[in-house]
Amino acid sequence: MSGARVTDRVGRGPGRLLVAVYAVFALAASSRAVLQLATRFGEAPVAYLLSALAAAVYVVAAVALARDLRRIALYACGFELVGVLVVGTVSLILRDAFPDETVWSAYGIGYGFVPLVLPVLGLLRLRATR
Repeated sequence: MSGARVTDRVGRGPGRLLVAVYAVFALAASSRAVLQLATRFGEAPVAYLLSALAAAVYVVAAVALARDLRRIALYACGFELVGVLVVGTVSLILRDAFPDETVWSAYGIGYGFVPLVLPVLGLLRLRATR
């Protein structure tokens, strides 16, 4: 036995709220991406594909955090943070490259900056429960 308490698992205790938020974002981003890709792909393919990528990352992060798959959760949260920072910056500098918003555009402004804060909270939770 590892000696870790059940509450030390990432997705237990306060981590349940984090998993729930990731799950909601996974559902919201997936739904939005599927609709955009199916109906308006030609208008902003890069933006819509980035939204689909964000959705996939949210799904992976939610499952990894819920199942205490620490390494996968670390990679997912890290990738998400880099994605938000890179896409957020590029979307502000090269506005014409993004004719429509992605989940990560302008650091997630369309979602109340939750996409920027969420990976930081995920990484902090992983650190706190190690």
